[in-house]
Amino acid sequence: MGVEQLIKVGIIGSTGYTGAELVRLLSRHPHAEIVGLTSRTYSGEPYWRVYPHLKGYTDLQCEELDLPRLVDRADVIFTALPHGHSVEVAREVLSRGKKLIDLGADFRFSAREVYESWYRVPHTAPELLERAVYGLSEINRDAIRGADLVANPGCYPTASVLGLAPLLAKGLIDTREIVIDAKSGVSGAGRGFSQKTHFSETNENFQAYGVAGHRHTPEIEEQLGRLAGREITVSFTPHLVPMVRGILATIYTRPTVLPEAEELYALYMDFYREESFVRLLPPGVLPQTKAVAGTNHCDLALVPDPRTGRIVILAAIDNLVKGASGQAVQNMNLIFDLDETTGLVFPGLYP
Repeated sequence: MGVEQLIKVGIIGSTGYTGAELVRLLSRHPHAEIVGLTSRTYSGEPYWRVYPHLKGYTDLQCEELDLPRLVDRADVIFTALPHGHSVEVAREVLSRGKKLIDLGADFRFSAREVYESWYRVPHTAPELLERAVYGLSEINRDAIRGADLVANPGCYPTASVLGLAPLLAKGLIDTREIVIDAKSGVSGAGRGFSQKTHFSETNENFQAYGVAGHRHTPEIEEQLGRLAGREITVSFTPHLVPMVRGILATIYTRPTVLPEAEELYALYMDFYREESFVRLLPPGVLPQTKAVAGTNHCDLALVPDPRTGRIVILAAIDNLVKGASGQAVQNMNLIFDLDETTGLVFPGLYP
């Protein structure tokens, strides 16, 4: 599709946090036009009444999902739905020759059994798993360009895979000793009400969750295994911290030979030299979530530790942008043969 023609976009599940980020990003995109925003809860409401910060950026109303009608008027559909709800959408979208970018988990795994084991629901379209492309642009760019079904990565896997990719691709670490300790802001839990995300429960609090069983674990392992060329098992522990946005992953690895700091830095610089959204910080500077808030950047730092014989990798992203909606727009740009940075180049918010 040429840049002269606007890409018609429909968003299913538009009133969750990732849906709102899609609207924020796409309303400013020079080659996209949002043509439909669906919501069961807010049908008939002007979208800006749900998210007042978007007044003046979209005049659309939320609508009930009429899938055939929405697909007819769109070139690409984004689904921002809980797991198990995107499969039938995918069937309809693909049967009509349109594109689907799914921000949920329904197409992130190559094996149906893995999905069903971790998400506890049957996968009713296993034939589509082979068709889906995992949408981490920095790793899968060429495959994404020709895809009609893209599985947008999870937020924790995005930070973890980008942090580890250069070392695994070069076979420089012991794949039996990878520990990922990650912290996320409360927006990662979505907009729904729950005791866990209630202000009184999260403020002045810090808690681990999903220990030894978080659903992003197999996604991380599958993508790291593809990079390494072998099956990988990781120790992954997420934590909830009292902030709105951001993920900071601290990753502990044991190299086969501990490199000098300059050598390690050069390896990452070479691996990510063409990447617009991966920022490798100079030695002595560490990532922080506030530095990437509202952006599509992933900030990385590397710390060789001669005392323990480990390499410590730190990765920071905005869970709603590079960890979800910004990555989805990056994928859309690739699918429609645009510069993948289109609509995504801007600094974050500070403080």
